[in-house]
Amino acid sequence: MSGNSIGRIFRVTTFGESHGVAIGAVVDGVCPGMSLSLEDIQRELNRRRPGQSIATTQRQEKDKVQVLSGILNGKTTGTPIGLLIYNEDANPKDYLPLKNIFRPGHADFVYEKKYGIRDWRGGGRSSGRETAMRVAAGAIAKKMLAKEKISIVGYVKEIAGIVAQKMNFAVIEKNIVRSPDIAAAKQMIARITEARQSGDSVGGIVEILVKGCPVGLGEPVFDKLNAQLAAAVMSVGGVKGVEFGAGFAAAAMLGSEFNDVIYAKNKKLVARTNHNGGISAGISNGEDIILRAAIRPTCSIAKPQQALTKDLRTQTICIAGRHDPCICPRAVVVIEAMVAMTLVDALLMARAKSC
Repeated sequence: MSGNSIGRIFRVTTFGESHGVAIGAVVDGVCPGMSLSLEDIQRELNRRRPGQSIATTQRQEKDKVQVLSGILNGKTTGTPIGLLIYNEDANPKDYLPLKNIFRPGHADFVYEKKYGIRDWRGGGRSSGRETAMRVAAGAIAKKMLAKEKISIVGYVKEIAGIVAQKMNFAVIEKNIVRSPDIAAAKQMIARITEARQSGDSVGGIVEILVKGCPVGLGEPVFDKLNAQLAAAVMSVGGVKGVEFGAGFAAAAMLGSEFNDVIYAKNKKLVARTNHNGGISAGISNGEDIILRAAIRPTCSIAKPQQALTKDLRTQTICIAGRHDPCICPRAVVVIEAMVAMTLVDALLMARAKSC
């Protein structure tokens, strides 16, 4: 296993490096005959694209996707969909001074030890640049979920300790931090600006809400739906923790407080609370799936840091180049994509097992 693929039926493989010629993906397991346009994929990529605001890296990539296979006259053919994005604003010379240095918080050291060689140009394969292809594949997954009336909305719940208090989904795409609370968004932007101007970075929390998920997705014991979702979301660089429903707050609750009591409403079984976050015993229960991802501050910062060189010398470094002072706003789109891919795969697995 190479670790470059995810999914069992809906299977996605990505390739490419941050400052290489291009990045790409192969998406297999897509049903034939589904309407799918280039615009469907590009729309999601545009949400993630760098260089859009002061909250993101100023690297100017248009992220124009090319479809190499699997779509004919606006319809999927059932064969693998090949996707490619050329890197147009790669600038590896920014990283030449760091070629032989293990940057704090980065994958440099572990890649060097694991492979004996590493792509020092912006982190290569470990760069967040790779996530553009996850978003492209996620756009296809979202299209498949929409046919089942399953929707996914993501937003920034918290940045640098500033928490969104209001949940107005209409304003998420109308502010640069993708917060559902305009007042909180203004404070978040100010905090990001402050960190950027001081050469530092900040982290936060992204929340995902899934509506319309049917009962029964996920498998007992080792393939629980929450375990699959957690693994998918944790595969995104910068994510340091995932929780569902009440999450870690459940540790301070009584059983009588936490238990989601089920009752009949209009001949349909529903829960009075949703502390489990839409998943019971690893299987979707029909309630909204709610998950949150904790995201660390960006590793690449302009402030002086102590770093170790390949010949084991200590050196003070300041990382130049173009980096996000906070990755949360763009991470929203990536995490949505990972959730979409995981749910489509679980849906197809459930259908494959039905008789």
